[in-house]
Amino acid sequence: MTTVAQITDALQGYDPQSVKVDDVVHIAQSLVKPLGNLPQDIEVLKLHAAAYRVLAQDVVSPTNVPAVDNSAMDGYAFCLNAGQVSQDLALTVSGLRLAGQPITGDDPTLQAGHCVHIMTGAPMPKGSNTVVPSELVQRDGDRVVVQAAHLQPGDNRRLAGEDLAQGSVALKKGQVLHAAALGLLASLGMATVGVVRKPVVAYFSTGSEVQDVGLPPKAGVIYDSNRAVMCAMLASWGATVLDMGVIPDDPVQLEQAFEQAATTADMVISSGGVSVGEADHTKAMMKRLGDVVFWRIAMRPGRPMAVGLIKDTPVFGLPGNPVAVMVTFLAFVRPALQRLMGTTPSALPVLRAKASADIRKRGGRTEYQRASIERNDQGDYVATVLPNQGSGVLSGMVQAQGLVVLFHDSGTVSAGDWVDVWMLDRFI
Repeated sequence: MTTVAQITDALQGYDPQSVKVDDVVHIAQSLVKPLGNLPQDIEVLKLHAAAYRVLAQDVVSPTNVPAVDNSAMDGYAFCLNAGQVSQDLALTVSGLRLAGQPITGDDPTLQAGHCVHIMTGAPMPKGSNTVVPSELVQRDGDRVVVQAAHLQPGDNRRLAGEDLAQGSVALKKGQVLHAAALGLLASLGMATVGVVRKPVVAYFSTGSEVQDVGLPPKAGVIYDSNRAVMCAMLASWGATVLDMGVIPDDPVQLEQAFEQAATTADMVISSGGVSVGEADHTKAMMKRLGDVVFWRIAMRPGRPMAVGLIKDTPVFGLPGNPVAVMVTFLAFVRPALQRLMGTTPSALPVLRAKASADIRKRGGRTEYQRASIERNDQGDYVATVLPNQGSGVLSGMVQAQGLVVLFHDSGTVSAGDWVDVWMLDRFI
């Protein structure tokens, strides 16, 4: 089994007191073994119940899609030769063909100078290769005049197997079944699909100063906002959440929580207890139970973090402040969770925007600053950094449309400079 030390030893310039964001992403994903390789990791669902699940095996197309050459629009099907495209053509209408109309083996071949009135999706008649839209035709009884100057041979015809050829891989293992993917499976007539089971992620907050919501307020005690944040984000990204509540700074209870979580879940996440100067029960317990390292990451917000394995289960010890929890989840846990689910980790959507004002930035770390996004009169997106960037200010995350990402080696940004923005609507 690969250890954290073996992974970090291979990284150039690795420093646990100032770990680069890209290195954390790499290490976190290296500790995760994807689900889906064992029979118990796969479940078969009805197609309409499989939205946003991960495909467990390749899907091979059992047929051509479309099954036959067919019309891409309502119009008239006929045979157009290359030498006819500069002239109007007079044709005789020889019938009507509707979508879904069965075609028999003795379907007659369309004769030269004839056409068939055809509807979208209807099979092309034998001997035809082009469909002229109805609006480019003048019809008088069973005679039509086609404005062929607007056409090329093969226009508005969908070929058999144009979308998918029989025997080809329609979707690969690891594909997230979004709307388009589900539609493709439906086009193959599939009623069910095999998907990777949802990963179980155990989460608990730590700290004797943290209490559950619904209880009367106490002096020096804060409500547990992190659980609400994490349970929502985990569910949004397709995990089944094992909510283990708040664990106080008690070695016995912490040990029980980590043991239970690592035994029953596919991934464990805690928040709090990993910063310098905090009670070290959480850090000591994680280090004693497994292969766990503690970092100061070169980022803001979210500098303190723990990553490792307990009972071969990936464990993430996130910071205690809620904004730092959200940012470290998006940056590190989210791609590791995607790998666990059996799909390729994807980048968050990035918008290029102009800074509305100077943005102070210290070199040697990656910063994620909450910002509002608007469009100016020239059509450019403009990012305005919100005034209070404190890692405990959740109201800023509510107001923000995105996070301005200021990369490790960059410095202060000047007004009008282009910046990358993580768009947040889908994720928070």
